Amino acid sequence: MWLRRGKYCVAALYGILVFPGGIGAVAVAAEPGQTERSISRVDGLSWTGVVDSGGVPLADYSFLVDRGGLSDPGGTVLWTLLGLEFVGYMVIVTTAIWFIGYALGFEWMEFFSAAFRGVAEAISRQLADPVISITAATLGAFVVAWFIIRGSPARAARQIVTMAAVAVFGGLLLFGPVPNPLSADGWLAQGRNVGIAVAAGLNGSDPDPDRLVETLSANMSDDFARNPVQVWNFGHVLDDRCGAVWNEGVAGGEVDGLRADIAGCGDTAAAERIAHPTTGQLGIGVLLLLCGAVLLVFAVVLAGLVVRCALDSIYHGILAIFGFAAGGYIYGPTQTFLVRNIVTCVFAAVRMCAFTVFLGIYLLFLGNLFHQAPGQVVAVIVITALVEIVAISQIFRLRRGLARGSGQVTEWIGAALRGRSTPGSGGGGGGGLSAGRSEPGVLGALGALNTLDNSPLVAWVAAGTVRPFDPLARGQRKVQLGLIASSASMAESFRWGHLARHNWRLVALREAERFGGVRSEMGVARTLKMMRDNRIPDSQLAPVLRAIGAPDHLVAGALEAFAVQEATRSQGPYGFLPLQKTVAAAFAANHWAGEPGARAFAAQAVVAAEGFARHSNEPAANAVLDQDFIRRVEQNWDSGRALRAAITPGEWNSVGRDTRWSIGSRLSAAHLATAQEHYDNPTKSNRDRLLRSAMRVANLDHIGPAEGLDPWQS
Repeated sequence: MWLRRGKYCVAALYGILVFPGGIGAVAVAAEPGQTERSISRVDGLSWTGVVDSGGVPLADYSFLVDRGGLSDPGGTVLWTLLGLEFVGYMVIVTTAIWFIGYALGFEWMEFFSAAFRGVAEAISRQLADPVISITAATLGAFVVAWFIIRGSPARAARQIVTMAAVAVFGGLLLFGPVPNPLSADGWLAQGRNVGIAVAAGLNGSDPDPDRLVETLSANMSDDFARNPVQVWNFGHVLDDRCGAVWNEGVAGGEVDGLRADIAGCGDTAAAERIAHPTTGQLGIGVLLLLCGAVLLVFAVVLAGLVVRCALDSIYHGILAIFGFAAGGYIYGPTQTFLVRNIVTCVFAAVRMCAFTVFLGIYLLFLGNLFHQAPGQVVAVIVITALVEIVAISQIFRLRRGLARGSGQVTEWIGAALRGRSTPGSGGGGGGGLSAGRSEPGVLGALGALNTLDNSPLVAWVAAGTVRPFDPLARGQRKVQLGLIASSASMAESFRWGHLARHNWRLVALREAERFGGVRSEMGVARTLKMMRDNRIPDSQLAPVLRAIGAPDHLVAGALEAFAVQEATRSQGPYGFLPLQKTVAAAFAANHWAGEPGARAFAAQAVVAAEGFARHSNEPAANAVLDQDFIRRVEQNWDSGRALRAAITPGEWNSVGRDTRWSIGSRLSAAHLATAQEHYDNPTKSNRDRLLRSAMRVANLDHIGPAEGLDPWQS
């Protein structure tokens, strides 16, 4: 027990002291060029746009203290600690104030509104089928007939009225424009506006929602940021004497001259506090951090409850569409379900109004606390933190009370539809006794049957069939038994697949590191070829490359270059496949020159040329070559027509294969060198050389037996 309490205490101290300081350290580290004698602008907070009543952004606030030096290392340490506390406090307070303003400003509601309208309209179109409504109305009419037969005309009349109301409102909802509770004139916005009007009356402010939110934000900025920071920094509030000087200095960013200006306006005590900071300011910083954390929790709780009102309205609004389409016609739980959804949507606006009024009352109370004790800012901050802790518990109590009220209203309406005098009563008057006697036995029997169907005991009796009364139960049982029987095999297959993917990553990474790494086009192209040679599925190529750290644009470029090569290569059945790939890759590199992915195509040309050279046969070391034949080929190989005129198919067939292999191996090696030079230095002259080499290779490719043996055939 004591060990557990010790851990909680350490965690609490960490959250109070170390974590805010860490926030400050990160924020200060984001400003490496800062050299002023202060902790200056927190750029990470400028996006919030929170300003005080003087129009000064909270992100521009500064903490003026002497930073010490080599002769005063203690002052340097004190300056560092105070800076971390200050930035951490400003991050927490500014975020809290922004949370409250953003939640009440309703800018976020536009995102939810567009999503809700799209989903609601899609569901309405699917459910706007007369067959669904007619079927549900037929079931409701059967219940009406049942009530009349059982001698309950009053309940039959209530059912008829309920069905008529559902038909009217359901028709408007399904076949007309879908009402959007999150729009600018929806009931949530109206609830917020009513709450803001009440809060404005309490604060004596303009009831315009946008202006009041700005006013509340400015007042909170003064009470929780401006005045506490000035007391923390200077020992008192500067606004009485040097407020304008402080505003101009902070807003203008002239931190160096702000100290002299404060001394010049007659506040020598503040100037002395800047020059000689004390360790007591560290204690004030810890206290302010703790109070700021409480404010942040209060803001997050309030913003979360406001957003939840919108989400509840969306959820129950969508469910209400199903109720108006079918469920509202059928007597019993489905009608109560529709009522619950409608009441919850309405109570969302009530909760929105209540939370807004709650915030206005508390901000008025907190503002009065600061105004009643203008010279005791730190003491009031501590009291405010205690008030906010109480407010958090009270707002949860308010939320639970509103939830109970929504449930009670639902029960009352449901009881009225069922013909009961009070929710849950079975008698208490003529109507109640009649209702108790006329409870339809068919619905009760169906409920009992449904209970048996969901019982595990019945499933055991039915030979292990879950929900045996379901028409698909037998098929589901076979499917589940099959899944159970194959679970071990599926687990083993998953484990093997995981090992295979791990091996792919290791092999791919090793291959990429041999050719410049995954940050180069050549490394990615070589890795892609290796993975294809290892029969890695095409669907896994991009994931493996991304898993080893290859950038998206390099992966896309390599895949595109390979796809273009495969799509444009010759498909002749008698051709030499590595040669066909080499020619296609070289032509693609020429066509994509100057495009963003040109380097990827150049790398693919090198990879294809390397494969071409590797698969070209070389003559034996002691082979006797026909040099005259080789010279004639080399003199004419730049023109296919000249080559065919100079060398006949019979000569190709009669010359020794070592002579042909000598031509093929030398040409493939020369083409590889040309492709590599083009990749290393992609100039126009090198690109022209690559294109000429590719044409030369293509001229020597014999695409049919009638042309004789080529330099790469056996």
